[in-house]
Amino acid sequence: MKGLTLNCLDRKSEAYELVRRGLKNDLKSHVCWHVYGLLYRSDREYREAIKCYRNALRIDPDNIEILRDLSLLQAQMRDLTGFVETRQQLLALKPNHRTNWIGFAVAHHLNSNCSKAIDILDAYEGTLEDDYPPENERCEHGEMLLYKVSLLEECGLLDRALDEIYKKEAKIVDKLAFKEQLVSILDKLGRVEDGEKLYRSLLLMNPDNYRYFVGLQKCLGLYSEIGQYTTEEINQLDVLYKSLAEQYSWSYAAKRIPLDFLEGEKFHHAADNYVRPLLTKGVPSLFSDLSPLYDHCGKADILEQLFVELETSVKSSGCFPGRDTKEPPSTLLWILFLLSQHMSQHYERRGQHDLALVKIDEAIKHTPTVIDLYSIKGRILKHAGDLVAAASLADEARSMDLADRYLNSECVLRMLEADQVGLADKTAVLFTKDGDQHNNLHDMQYELASGESYFRQGDLGRALKKFLAVEKHYADMTEDQFDFHSYCLRKMTLRAYVSMLKFQDQLHSHSYFHSAATGAIRLHDVELCVNIDFIRPNSWTNDDDDNGDMIDCLFNIYLIWFHNFENKNTKKKFLEDKWFRTSRTMINDPMSFGHALKALIILSFQASF
Repeated sequence: MKGLTLNCLDRKSEAYELVRRGLKNDLKSHVCWHVYGLLYRSDREYREAIKCYRNALRIDPDNIEILRDLSLLQAQMRDLTGFVETRQQLLALKPNHRTNWIGFAVAHHLNSNCSKAIDILDAYEGTLEDDYPPENERCEHGEMLLYKVSLLEECGLLDRALDEIYKKEAKIVDKLAFKEQLVSILDKLGRVEDGEKLYRSLLLMNPDNYRYFVGLQKCLGLYSEIGQYTTEEINQLDVLYKSLAEQYSWSYAAKRIPLDFLEGEKFHHAADNYVRPLLTKGVPSLFSDLSPLYDHCGKADILEQLFVELETSVKSSGCFPGRDTKEPPSTLLWILFLLSQHMSQHYERRGQHDLALVKIDEAIKHTPTVIDLYSIKGRILKHAGDLVAAASLADEARSMDLADRYLNSECVLRMLEADQVGLADKTAVLFTKDGDQHNNLHDMQYELASGESYFRQGDLGRALKKFLAVEKHYADMTEDQFDFHSYCLRKMTLRAYVSMLKFQDQLHSHSYFHSAATGAIRLHDVELCVNIDFIRPNSWTNDDDDNGDMIDCLFNIYLIWFHNFENKNTKKKFLEDKWFRTSRTMINDPMSFGHALKALIILSFQASF
């Protein structure tokens, strides 16, 4: 117990020494083994902690507390078979606890045995009274019912899922989740008429949810995954969205979605009606909203024609074309603002940024106090290749509002792109406080940009440090899920819990992690990958060519170091390295690719020092 206390005081070495002394005095004490496991758990040495818990259970196999702690670690490490066994023991020991029933069902679900999970939930419901739940547990019970319906849907038992959700409707508190779950089942059953009615009901609740519009289109047979429609389908969609826009006049989604499928004159007319009120209102994000349209052939030219028409009309008459109502002076400003972004985007491939600069300078001359204009001018200069001038403009924009954190962050990124790392650091610290954690999650973008800047300047050591800091964030995110293994079972947020676990399993496929990984690889790739006959095991397959290339590169780097080691003991040490073993066992599993990639990166980092 003294060791456990010292561990809380961050005196780790003393804590481990005391616990080991306790074990030496009584090797058959389940308390000592349990505490030993707690020390390992606090240091994130989960596999060692599991070994300690298992030793404790050999001595006291029915200890509820140790079994509960073991189940949390098994969920964390995705030892799903062991997780099922431990949860079964807990249920056998305490069948009157709701958490044990739910935990056992979730364990089977995670272990890809949905049918067994459903049987367990059925058995649990059989233990409840008819008037269950009481008023203070209605939300938790409703979540459990929705989770059970989602399991039935996942198993393909759609008719049973539909019967279940209708039967339990009165006990489900979350009516939005109820409707979304119900419409999902109806879609899969092919009951499009019922699905259409339900989607229209959902649109009444939230007419700006794009998923509801897509679902409605699918029910009407007017949806294409690739966004290509026949003339007849376009006409039907046009009629549909005109009626929806009239019904939900406050919905921007009902007006924006038609721009994706309309063409020619109809597209021009719809875009005109869409942008006018937003230009009058002054919405800086309008171009970001329209930017996906630039991937459609011909729409960029139509938008340019529209913007020029609006600019000409407002300049000459102060009104939009075909209108007598005078527009406020700010409307011209936002038209110029939009035109400058359009020209930067549309002409970027041609390298004609001068037209964009002319328009943005005109906007600045019109109203020199609008900060967004300077930010956009900086971006245009960045795309034109003048990174130093872009950083200077971003700094000017930042100085106009010293309390705006976004402007500060954008300025820092522009400075890093211009390789002004020292100035970027001084600017970044303006929004830090004494006692702030120095490695917050929102620092990842800064760390990546800083690492790239150091790489361009040839400072590989500092670049590696920045890329490693990003990996640390992902390790922290993996660690952060631990507390939810018990919390979510207690609060019954089961659908969100399972979704979170699936997200965590794919965590290392995120673009920031891949950017850091490729950045770290480049640090080693220059000198080492020369004249080496690389060997890649045939069993290493991956559908993603980029992922395969990254694994190839990392494994090749490892082979170079390995073959250059003359000391046999050093070779043996690397072959026994836990990260090497982890990478080799995980690489064949596509679901574990991120973990394998992480293992090889850490291995390559270790080998470089």
